[in-house]
Amino acid sequence: MRGGVLTLFLCGDVMLGRGVDQILPHPGDPELREGYAGDARFYVRAAEAVNGPVPAPVPYSWPWGDALGVLDEAAPDARIVNLETAVTGGGTFAPGKAVHYRMHPANAPALAAVRPDVCVLANNHVLDFGRHGLRDTLATLARAGLRTAGAGRTEDEAHAPAVVTYGGGRVLAFALGMSSSGIPPGWAATPGRSGVAYAADATDAAAEAAVRRIRSAKRAGDLVVVSVHWGSNWGYLVPREQVRFAHALVDGGADVVHGHSSHHPRPLEVYRGRLILYGCGDFVDDYEGIPGHEEYRDDLRLAWLVSAEAGSGRLAGVRMVPLRARRMRLEPAPYEDRVWLRDTLDTVSGGVRVTLDPGGTLALEHPAHAGV
Repeated sequence: MRGGVLTLFLCGDVMLGRGVDQILPHPGDPELREGYAGDARFYVRAAEAVNGPVPAPVPYSWPWGDALGVLDEAAPDARIVNLETAVTGGGTFAPGKAVHYRMHPANAPALAAVRPDVCVLANNHVLDFGRHGLRDTLATLARAGLRTAGAGRTEDEAHAPAVVTYGGGRVLAFALGMSSSGIPPGWAATPGRSGVAYAADATDAAAEAAVRRIRSAKRAGDLVVVSVHWGSNWGYLVPREQVRFAHALVDGGADVVHGHSSHHPRPLEVYRGRLILYGCGDFVDDYEGIPGHEEYRDDLRLAWLVSAEAGSGRLAGVRMVPLRARRMRLEPAPYEDRVWLRDTLDTVSGGVRVTLDPGGTLALEHPAHAGV
């Protein structure tokens, strides 16, 4: 914390399974059950076809690439990532799903390399290998000393916030996954069954339940992040019910709404002095060389650095560092791609202005005065 301001690192989907798992030191079983591919190494070959050879095995830090330097320089007080991968060597393929992600537990140091304070698990891939796979995931992350939010052995555990302490207080990270992101209803945690913190839809009732949990846990001076996995993979239109849901969370005590699921960044909003990210986009994955939806530039990634006033939680600033996926690692995005990201986010995010500084970092102009 610097000068009474707390900084968070947030990112979208971190998918260390499938092709990424295959280039790490301990690749798991490459079998897939996709119409597109039957072997995870297909995705490595696809990346190589467009951007050149990928060494294997790579160091655990490889997938993060230059993002690690960005974070070392920014020195955020808390790092929150959406881990959209089961961490297991066992389990069985979840039926009725077109895509399954898993990373071998021995490759957990690849996740630890970014030093996450919270791994969000309320998403549509954490149970890709059943509740056996979820049990392995929770155990592996616990052994690595990594906090989780959004999944657990019971409903209460899944909905409980991860708590990160810093010099002057606490960050509470809640997580929730919705059916609109592809989470099967049967994955919901119940009092007697493991699973994810689940909401069928972005309804008033679901918002009220989330607000009750926030108010029961929040103490004076806490900063609350609610991480929500929702919505479709492509497009910039944010459904009205998601906007209403996000506003209800802020009205109920949330300081940051950390939305994700889409493969590219979606609009952002400042509402009552709090930041709402409707979609952070992907961060780490194996999508290079896969055609389709090129207009959304899903090869471009953003490291979100969100600053808030300690104590009040009011937004103090937002910086977005543009990166690009190449050879299954992150590297700085070229200047023209940074301009494209600025123009796109500025256009789709009504009510705020996105700028590009001389160093190539995107920012919100006067975020504390934007929005309602």
